[in-house]
Amino acid sequence: MTNGESQETGKTPDKPQGLGAYETLRREILHGELMPGERLRVSELNNRYRIGLTPIREALMRLTSEGLVQNESHRGARVKETTLDELRDIMSARRDIERLCLTRAMERGDAEWEANILRAFHLLSRAALPGSVDDMETASRWEQLHRQFHYSLVEACRSDWLLRFWNTLADHSERYRKLRLLYHESAAAAVRNANAEHEEIMNAVIGRKAAACDLMDVHLGRTEEAVARLMERDRASEGKPR
Repeated sequence: MTNGESQETGKTPDKPQGLGAYETLRREILHGELMPGERLRVSELNNRYRIGLTPIREALMRLTSEGLVQNESHRGARVKETTLDELRDIMSARRDIERLCLTRAMERGDAEWEANILRAFHLLSRAALPGSVDDMETASRWEQLHRQFHYSLVEACRSDWLLRFWNTLADHSERYRKLRLLYHESAAAAVRNANAEHEEIMNAVIGRKAAACDLMDVHLGRTEEAVARLMERDRASEGKPR
């Protein structure tokens, strides 16, 4: 999508119901509706969403501090570009945080935590995978359930700060995965059905097995490599990331 057009109708999309400027822009960046490198002109964004100039400026400043927007001198703001180096850095940091959160969650989790994991896995395992890059509704539902499952595993670490770091890294890593696996021409073939991996991780976590952290590390590493391969292929064919 370009210039704020809906992929299906070509019409200018409305602001998502109930969301302010920051939530709206952040959501569209993370979901790939605002693509890496896309210019973020305040007047155009206001025409698109009718949110207000001041809230948009404030949102762009906040998103800059989060590493999702770049401000260039005399050129304004743009969605931060994706790079292979950043992907590697994000995934390395996420694996470190994931290991710490999982370890603490297995030490502190109770029966209710276990039940939440089982429920999240059940819903994810029954969710359909998108059949093509145009199947946005199915993709969005799967992404939501996938995030809920991964969060359910670490939630019992009982540290607001660790979970804040976890969510930030999960947002950034999932931005890469969504851009490459859900919006790529070969998305239907590239999206992995990882239910078997998820189930193995779930059983290890609930069983408080030390191998759970290693299984998660391998799981995240496979996702990283799948995304990296698509980025390298894009760079080879076009000279730059999509």
